[in-house]
Amino acid sequence: MTPPEEPLSDKRCIPCKGDVPPMALGAAKAFLQQLSPEWKIVEERRLERIFHFPDFANALRFADRIGEIAEQEGHHPDLHVGYGRLTVQIWTHKIAGLTLSDFILAAKVDKAATTG
Repeated sequence: MTPPEEPLSDKRCIPCKGDVPPMALGAAKAFLQQLSPEWKIVEERRLERIFHFPDFANALRFADRIGEIAEQEGHHPDLHVGYGRLTVQIWTHKIAGLTLSDFILAAKVDKAATTG
């Protein structure tokens, strides 16, 4: 699988029915290059990024914004809100690994972070 020519944030997440294998690590690393450098691949099965904020309220507001995006895409990350930080973890739960949709959602989160 090679990264698409159009920006990932312009694509739509595709629901996983559990009938595909997780993305190979090499392909995942190639897609990772299209995201903000703060994203990391953790345990070769999920994406993770930590956002920092001046207080809890701002972290919670951004978590709500990500929740709106997740509902629109039908693809839901794990969000961990704390004072001054929000940890976003994304993976395809049905296959316990990464798919293209995970990178699409991460790109949309990146876009939301830069556009407010």
